[in-house]
Amino acid sequence: MSNFGDLEIFSRVVSAGSMSAAGRELGLSPAVVSKRLRRLEDRLGSRLLQRTTRQIALTETGQGYYERVVAILAGVEEAEAFVSRRAATARGTLKVSAPTSFGRMHIAPHLGAFMEANKDLAINLVLSDEFVDIVGEGYDVAIRIAELADSSLVARKIAPVRRMLCASPTYLERHGTPQSLADLEDHNCLTHVSGEAWRLEGPNGPVAFRPQGTLMTNSSEVVREAILADIGIGLRSTWDIGPELADGRLVQVLPDFGGSHNIAVHAIYPSRQFLPIKVRLFIDFLADLYGSVPYWDAGLNGGDAQSDGPARISAVR
Repeated sequence: MSNFGDLEIFSRVVSAGSMSAAGRELGLSPAVVSKRLRRLEDRLGSRLLQRTTRQIALTETGQGYYERVVAILAGVEEAEAFVSRRAATARGTLKVSAPTSFGRMHIAPHLGAFMEANKDLAINLVLSDEFVDIVGEGYDVAIRIAELADSSLVARKIAPVRRMLCASPTYLERHGTPQSLADLEDHNCLTHVSGEAWRLEGPNGPVAFRPQGTLMTNSSEVVREAILADIGIGLRSTWDIGPELADGRLVQVLPDFGGSHNIAVHAIYPSRQFLPIKVRLFIDFLADLYGSVPYWDAGLNGGDAQSDGPARISAVR
């Protein structure tokens, strides 16, 4: 195997998290994988990985090297696809990160159609509300509901996000309906991030309100269920509560105030000159599925029909 093969072994070890797992993927023994990594480090004259009995970790030099190796391998994959006329076919494994609730509700139900159209492609969908290191953990693409900012990553907006204050009719019957933001101070406001202000858009522009409530949780799904259980008022996205709004289990509160317009659903991926076909097909599939007015906003007033191209991002979930 050439020196180029050493790059692939190194990349697989990092993305798989261990030499044994990488060896299984490549059909090599852990001893061979270890030997090839030592040869690569000897040739470079620098340690790329810190090895312990339980795990491996990239050194600072290894992190920079890995980011460049990933870009090289992606370029080679694209070049081979072009030469062999495979540009319309996705193969291999696509590793995707997505928020738990959104992934369960709006990605998982549609994977069958995507996989049927791409039968040579396997999907590794990891659902988590935690930040992930897209490059370091070997993700091909991450779906994030976020506000755009500067970053070394590239993002494509695939759906707008509408967020609104809402409560159950039963809660409002018991506690009254707030008529102003000041009235919210007398209500049980529910949030899964303690102390974080709600960033709202009102008639006079952006405004921040710091909610106070009796329920503390690290789960947005618990907040959703608490609102449905008549416990309080919350700020939720329509992708999360569309059916409940449609059938009256939830109603909008203070309709003049909604969530920040800068938040949207984005597909983010490492900055590469050549985007692998499997990533492009997946992003195009979701963008076409959701559209500028997503299906979860069907029948709701005030939808956002804007659409954006690639951009750069940072703080995302």
